[in-house]
Amino acid sequence: MGVLKRMRRAGWWHVGVRDPESVAEHSLRVAQLAGLIAAEEGADPARAAFMAIWHDSQETRTGDIPHTAKPYIPSSGDNEAITKDQVARMPEAAAKTVQEAVGEYESQSSLEARCAKDADKLECLIQAVEYGAAGYQGVEGWIKSSQDALRTDTAKRIAIAALSTSHMAWRDR
Repeated sequence: MGVLKRMRRAGWWHVGVRDPESVAEHSLRVAQLAGLIAAEEGADPARAAFMAIWHDSQETRTGDIPHTAKPYIPSSGDNEAITKDQVARMPEAAAKTVQEAVGEYESQSSLEARCAKDADKLECLIQAVEYGAAGYQGVEGWIKSSQDALRTDTAKRIAIAALSTSHMAWRDR
């Protein structure tokens, strides 16, 4: 997982961000958002946050592949298979816990998984808003596609707030 601290989110290079956030930085905020969304939606915040922590761990093997590249790659990887390989040397209980979390996230079979997925999309939207405020052009596509993908009422409300409030408004309180 330490590799994710050094791995940059590659899609932002398309809009000129020379030093985008790392996958680990992205995953931290996704986990924070997942826990909060889950709490508001009546789901288990800890479970949603745990799934969010592991949702991009496979990128230690594949790299961060922007969505524009995926049509050109025969198989961008089966996240569950990659996870199985990643945890192969872990103790059995730990490996099983991670594999089950990734499987649940990938299948979107629970409210917690949907909260974690919404958190992933919402974090991308918020990051796009922040990059836009920093002067980067062309972030609107990330904002629209992320907002369109949201499923929970809580995530939709947070997105509206993120789009209508200065990302620095917290300093005025």
